[in-house]
Amino acid sequence: MERPHAAAGVPAGRNLDLGRLRAHHRLMLRIRALEETALRGLAEKQVFGAIHPSIGQEAVAAGVVAQLLRDDILLSTHRGHGHTLAKGASAGAMLMELLGRAGGVCGGKGGSMHIADFGVGMLGANGVVAANIVIAAGAAHAIRLQGGARIVCCLFGDGAINRGPFLEGLNWAAAFRLPVLFVCEDNGFAATTRAAALTAGPGASARARALGVPAEEVDGNDVLAVEAAAAALIAAVRGGGGPRLLHARTYRLTGHTAADAAAYRPADEVAAARARDPIALAAAWLAEAGVPEAEIAADRAAAAAEMAAAYDAACAAPFPDAAAAFRDVQDIGSPAEMPF
Repeated sequence: MERPHAAAGVPAGRNLDLGRLRAHHRLMLRIRALEETALRGLAEKQVFGAIHPSIGQEAVAAGVVAQLLRDDILLSTHRGHGHTLAKGASAGAMLMELLGRAGGVCGGKGGSMHIADFGVGMLGANGVVAANIVIAAGAAHAIRLQGGARIVCCLFGDGAINRGPFLEGLNWAAAFRLPVLFVCEDNGFAATTRAAALTAGPGASARARALGVPAEEVDGNDVLAVEAAAAALIAAVRGGGGPRLLHARTYRLTGHTAADAAAYRPADEVAAARARDPIALAAAWLAEAGVPEAEIAADRAAAAAEMAAAYDAACAAPFPDAAAAFRDVQDIGSPAEMPF
């Protein structure tokens, strides 16, 4: 670890570990480049179906998920590319999955909203809002029964807290003191509707505390603040303290999907959010700490080159054999013949 440096522009009282910040910055650049490449694939009709970009939300993935151990379990949402990459999945295999190719992490059968990689503990994204919360509680209960120091991390959006699985999952986790970190990645919008217009009360943290789940709130665009808050919560969960919730407030700079122009948001609001782009903030702190702009630009170029090469390889990869459609599918026979 490099010696901490003090840097102008970094919030007062905080020392800057250049090594950690550079690692976060590089990961966020890779996530951004992956998302932009996915949008390119959609525009070039190489990707079929919806893409839900997380552009602007990269600090949550970098600050939370990158701290998990390889055998920890991760549950994500339909906006889960960044989380999956941060957990250690191959960018090349992820892009093959988005393009429906045989070399994808799910054999080309899951696509963007159902991406998973059990090899790195990524149990899966989920196209059903809040459904991953109860799956996370189940996975955490299995870990509790098996023993060991593994934990579960479950990320969901602000819209999920208004659905039943939020209450059910957090209640179960609290009742049995399960090793799970819940992360509300709050970008302020449930699809195209402002979450504040449909959410009564103070929000995710207050609801968690009402169930006995300690909660912390953090600026989700400040990767250093996210890292610090998540580190404390992860340590508490891993130490047997039961579930915790992190409420990270951020902002997606794109629409809900690639097809959403997000005309429901005022231009000045988006401009203000762009001024607090988490990647730009991290780059500014690095520059103020003395990292040459050429090195920062080189990291940016390396991320773009990595994803461009992965995209070219994905485009050249074969589609799955037709017979693969029947693999991984359970056949229990005709329901009419079942003895119930």
